[in-house]
Amino acid sequence: MDESSYQNNFKQGLRDGVPIGLGYLSVSFTFGMMAVAAGMPALCAILISMTTLTSAGQFAGLSMIVASAGYLEIALTQLVINIRYSLMSLSLSQKLDRKLKTLPWLGISFGITDEIFAVASTKSGRVGSKYMTGLIAVPYIGWALGTALGALAGSFLPAMVQSALGIAIYGMFIAIIVPAAKKSFPVFLVTAVAVILSCLFRFVPGLNQVSGGFVIIICSVAAAGIGSLCFPKKEELL
Repeated sequence: MDESSYQNNFKQGLRDGVPIGLGYLSVSFTFGMMAVAAGMPALCAILISMTTLTSAGQFAGLSMIVASAGYLEIALTQLVINIRYSLMSLSLSQKLDRKLKTLPWLGISFGITDEIFAVASTKSGRVGSKYMTGLIAVPYIGWALGTALGALAGSFLPAMVQSALGIAIYGMFIAIIVPAAKKSFPVFLVTAVAVILSCLFRFVPGLNQVSGGFVIIICSVAAAGIGSLCFPKKEELL
């Protein structure tokens, strides 16, 4: 670790967080709109985005709430989807200022997402609480604001427009997965395994009786397990 380089400028964190915040604004707009369309009060949708900050987890949770899934099923699904944030936080803790107290640690851990982790982890040397606060602030505001705008827009937009915007999340996932799968065979294999398993649970008699939440859990764990067995990665020291 390069100790001579220390990133702790709040304004620099804000600047680095602007592109992330703009991306979150559009995705959370779709979440807010879909939540209201599913019958959820706008305030509830906004509070969910302000307290969880997880795109995949929120969309999955919304679909399961609409389907009246059980608490255990929802909890396990969220655990599988969001457990990666714990691993990201552990990894990023090696770059954070050692003098940070408990409260800043908790605040930073709450704001860790895939994109925020990627930006912070690529900084040379250690990063401080001021930089991380700036980096997290704009995406957090973008995520909450986008949800609020989507929830409000969902109350007056025509049904045709709502349906069109409703597929935005699927386009986002495709945009994330396809380029990575084209560049990396392990990513392609894991994606293919997940797709095949999903199709089996969708079309095979008997298997198609399994609830959607447990299908997500089984496909995610199985695909990730096969990927780790076929393409083990050696540990790298920071």
